[in-house]
Amino acid sequence: MKVALIGASGFIGSRLLAELTARGHAVTAIVRNPEKVAALPDVTAVKGDVFDEAGLARLLAGHDAAISAVHFTASDPQILLAAVKQSDVKRYLVVGGAGSLEVAPGVRLFDTPEFPAAYLDEARKGGVFLDLLKQEQGLDWTFLSPSALIRPGERTGEFRLGTDQILVDAKGNSSISAEDYAIALVDELERPAHSRRRFTVGY
Repeated sequence: MKVALIGASGFIGSRLLAELTARGHAVTAIVRNPEKVAALPDVTAVKGDVFDEAGLARLLAGHDAAISAVHFTASDPQILLAAVKQSDVKRYLVVGGAGSLEVAPGVRLFDTPEFPAAYLDEARKGGVFLDLLKQEQGLDWTFLSPSALIRPGERTGEFRLGTDQILVDAKGNSSISAEDYAIALVDELERPAHSRRRFTVGY
Protein backbone atom coordinates (compact mmCIF):
# COMPACT_ATOMS: atom_id res chain seq x y z
CA MET A 1 0.00 0.00 0.00
CA LYS A 2 0.89 3.65 -0.28
CA VAL A 3 0.71 4.98 3.28
CA ALA A 4 1.02 8.51 4.66
CA LEU A 5 2.52 8.47 8.16
CA ILE A 6 2.15 11.70 10.13
CA GLY A 7 4.77 11.90 12.87
CA ALA A 8 7.09 9.28 11.38
CA SER A 9 10.18 10.29 13.36
CA GLY A 10 8.63 10.03 16.82
CA PHE A 11 8.75 7.27 19.44
CA ILE A 12 5.85 5.28 17.98
CA GLY A 13 6.07 6.74 14.47
CA SER A 14 9.61 5.49 13.94
CA ARG A 15 8.57 1.94 14.92
CA LEU A 16 5.60 2.12 12.57
CA LEU A 17 7.87 3.34 9.78
CA ALA A 18 10.18 0.37 10.29
CA GLU A 19 7.28 -2.11 10.40
CA LEU A 20 5.59 -0.67 7.31
CA THR A 21 8.74 -0.72 5.20
CA ALA A 22 9.70 -4.20 6.40
CA ARG A 23 6.36 -5.40 4.99
CA GLY A 24 6.91 -3.70 1.64
CA HIS A 25 4.64 -0.66 1.95
CA ALA A 26 5.62 2.65 0.35
CA VAL A 27 5.54 5.38 2.98
CA THR A 28 5.34 9.15 2.81
CA ALA A 29 6.80 10.27 6.13
CA ILE A 30 5.20 13.60 7.08
CA VAL A 31 7.27 15.36 9.75
CA ARG A 32 8.45 18.78 10.90
CA ASN A 33 12.09 17.86 10.27
CA PRO A 34 12.55 15.48 7.29
CA GLU A 35 16.24 15.04 8.08
CA LYS A 36 15.24 13.10 11.22
CA VAL A 37 13.47 10.36 9.25
CA ALA A 38 15.34 7.06 9.04
CA ALA A 39 16.66 6.19 5.58
CA LEU A 40 14.60 3.12 4.71
CA PRO A 41 13.42 1.54 1.42
CA ASP A 42 10.42 3.21 -0.27
CA VAL A 43 10.28 6.06 2.24
CA THR A 44 9.80 9.65 1.09
CA ALA A 45 10.28 12.19 3.87
CA VAL A 46 8.38 15.47 3.47
CA LYS A 47 7.97 18.53 5.65
CA GLY A 48 4.44 19.02 6.93
CA ASP A 49 2.58 21.09 9.50
CA VAL A 50 -0.25 19.38 11.40
CA PHE A 51 -1.90 22.78 11.93
CA ASP A 52 -2.01 23.54 8.18
CA GLU A 53 -5.23 21.85 7.08
CA ALA A 54 -4.94 22.55 3.35
CA GLY A 55 -1.23 21.77 3.21
CA LEU A 56 -1.66 18.52 5.11
CA ALA A 57 -4.58 17.49 2.89
CA ARG A 58 -2.36 17.96 -0.18
CA LEU A 59 0.34 15.74 1.34
CA LEU A 60 -2.20 13.03 2.24
CA ALA A 61 -3.95 12.98 -1.14
CA GLY A 62 -3.31 9.93 -3.31
CA HIS A 63 -2.53 7.52 -0.47
CA ASP A 64 -4.39 4.31 0.33
CA ALA A 65 -4.33 5.10 4.04
CA ALA A 66 -3.13 7.68 6.54
CA ILE A 67 -1.74 7.01 10.00
CA SER A 68 -1.54 9.70 12.66
CA ALA A 69 1.26 9.21 15.21
CA VAL A 70 1.41 12.68 16.76
CA HIS A 71 0.89 13.81 20.35
CA PHE A 72 -2.63 14.99 21.07
CA THR A 73 -1.28 18.05 22.88
CA ALA A 74 0.82 18.94 19.82
CA SER A 75 -2.00 18.76 17.28
CA ASP A 76 -5.66 19.64 16.76
CA PRO A 77 -7.99 16.70 16.06
CA GLN A 78 -10.43 18.93 14.20
CA ILE A 79 -7.69 20.00 11.78
CA LEU A 80 -6.38 16.45 11.36
CA LEU A 81 -9.85 15.07 10.64
CA ALA A 82 -10.67 17.88 8.23
CA ALA A 83 -7.40 17.33 6.34
CA VAL A 84 -7.98 13.59 6.07
CA LYS A 85 -11.52 14.08 4.75
CA GLN A 86 -10.41 16.79 2.34
CA SER A 87 -7.63 14.53 1.01
CA ASP A 88 -10.13 11.77 0.18
CA VAL A 89 -7.94 9.13 1.84
CA LYS A 90 -10.25 6.20 2.57
CA ARG A 91 -8.65 4.73 5.70
CA TYR A 92 -7.42 6.61 8.77
CA LEU A 93 -5.62 4.96 11.69
CA VAL A 94 -4.77 6.83 14.89
CA VAL A 95 -2.08 6.02 17.43
CA GLY A 96 -4.22 6.37 20.54
CA GLY A 97 -3.52 6.59 24.23
CA ALA A 98 -4.25 4.24 27.11
CA GLY A 99 -5.87 6.87 29.34
CA SER A 100 -9.33 6.52 27.82
CA LEU A 101 -9.42 2.74 28.36
CA GLU A 102 -11.84 1.49 31.01
CA VAL A 103 -10.53 -0.02 34.26
CA ALA A 104 -14.11 -0.72 35.36
CA PRO A 105 -17.46 -0.18 33.65
CA GLY A 106 -17.70 3.55 32.89
CA VAL A 107 -14.40 4.36 34.69
CA ARG A 108 -11.54 5.40 32.45
CA LEU A 109 -7.90 5.05 33.41
CA PHE A 110 -7.34 8.81 33.44
CA ASP A 111 -10.25 9.21 35.88
CA THR A 112 -8.48 7.16 38.55
CA PRO A 113 -6.64 8.91 41.43
CA GLU A 114 -3.34 7.17 40.67
CA PHE A 115 -3.14 8.36 37.06
CA PRO A 116 0.10 10.42 36.69
CA ALA A 117 -0.66 14.15 36.59
CA ALA A 118 2.13 14.70 34.05
CA TYR A 119 0.24 12.69 31.42
CA LEU A 120 -3.29 13.83 32.25
CA ASP A 121 -3.62 16.57 29.62
CA GLU A 122 -2.37 14.31 26.83
CA ALA A 123 -4.63 11.47 27.96
CA ARG A 124 -7.75 13.61 28.18
CA LYS A 125 -7.12 15.11 24.75
CA GLY A 126 -6.79 11.58 23.40
CA GLY A 127 -10.21 10.84 24.84
CA VAL A 128 -11.61 13.91 23.10
CA PHE A 129 -10.11 12.73 19.80
CA LEU A 130 -11.72 9.31 20.21
CA ASP A 131 -15.10 10.91 20.95
CA LEU A 132 -14.78 13.02 17.79
CA LEU A 133 -13.99 9.95 15.71
CA LYS A 134 -17.07 8.19 17.05
CA GLN A 135 -19.18 11.01 15.64
CA GLU A 136 -17.76 10.67 12.13
CA GLN A 137 -20.29 9.36 9.64
CA GLY A 138 -18.28 8.70 6.49
CA LEU A 139 -14.68 8.20 7.57
CA ASP A 140 -13.29 4.67 7.93
CA TRP A 141 -11.21 5.13 11.10
CA THR A 142 -9.49 2.98 13.72
CA PHE A 143 -8.00 4.13 17.06
CA LEU A 144 -5.44 1.79 18.66
CA SER A 145 -4.81 2.29 22.37
CA PRO A 146 -1.65 0.76 23.84
CA SER A 147 -1.53 -0.76 27.30
CA ALA A 148 -0.82 1.51 30.28
CA LEU A 149 2.94 1.13 29.83
CA ILE A 150 4.48 1.31 26.36
CA ARG A 151 8.24 1.39 25.99
CA PRO A 152 11.04 0.24 23.67
CA GLY A 153 11.39 -3.53 23.69
CA GLU A 154 11.33 -6.69 21.66
CA ARG A 155 9.36 -7.37 18.51
CA THR A 156 7.79 -10.66 19.62
CA GLY A 157 4.51 -10.76 17.71
CA GLU A 158 2.95 -12.38 20.78
CA PHE A 159 0.26 -10.21 22.34
CA ARG A 160 -3.47 -10.00 23.01
CA LEU A 161 -6.05 -7.68 21.54
CA GLY A 162 -8.96 -6.13 23.42
CA THR A 163 -11.61 -3.46 22.89
CA ASP A 164 -12.38 -0.68 25.41
CA GLN A 165 -11.11 -2.34 28.60
CA ILE A 166 -7.49 -2.15 29.68
CA LEU A 167 -5.54 -5.41 29.30
CA VAL A 168 -3.56 -6.72 32.26
CA ASP A 169 -1.46 -9.85 32.64
CA ALA A 170 -1.59 -12.46 35.41
CA LYS A 171 0.53 -10.22 37.65
CA GLY A 172 -1.70 -7.20 37.12
CA ASN A 173 0.70 -5.43 34.78
CA SER A 174 -0.50 -3.61 31.67
CA SER A 175 2.27 -3.24 29.08
CA ILE A 176 3.28 -3.55 25.44
CA SER A 177 6.50 -2.86 23.57
CA ALA A 178 6.46 -0.12 20.96
CA GLU A 179 7.64 -2.72 18.45
CA ASP A 180 4.70 -5.06 19.12
CA TYR A 181 2.31 -2.10 19.11
CA ALA A 182 3.55 -1.35 15.59
CA ILE A 183 2.82 -4.93 14.51
CA ALA A 184 -0.75 -4.67 15.78
CA LEU A 185 -1.38 -1.40 13.97
CA VAL A 186 0.08 -2.55 10.65
CA ASP A 187 -1.85 -5.83 10.98
CA GLU A 188 -5.01 -3.71 11.25
CA LEU A 189 -3.98 -1.70 8.21
CA GLU A 190 -3.50 -4.83 6.12
CA ARG A 191 -6.45 -6.82 7.47
CA PRO A 192 -9.05 -4.41 8.87
CA ALA A 193 -10.92 -5.93 11.80
CA HIS A 194 -11.78 -2.82 13.83
CA SER A 195 -13.31 -0.43 11.33
CA ARG A 196 -14.88 2.63 13.04
CA ARG A 197 -13.83 1.24 16.43
CA ARG A 198 -11.16 1.55 19.10
CA PHE A 199 -9.16 -1.48 20.14
CA THR A 200 -6.19 -2.12 22.41
CA VAL A 201 -3.11 -4.32 22.50
CA GLY A 202 -1.18 -5.77 25.44
CA TYR A 203 0.55 -8.81 26.89
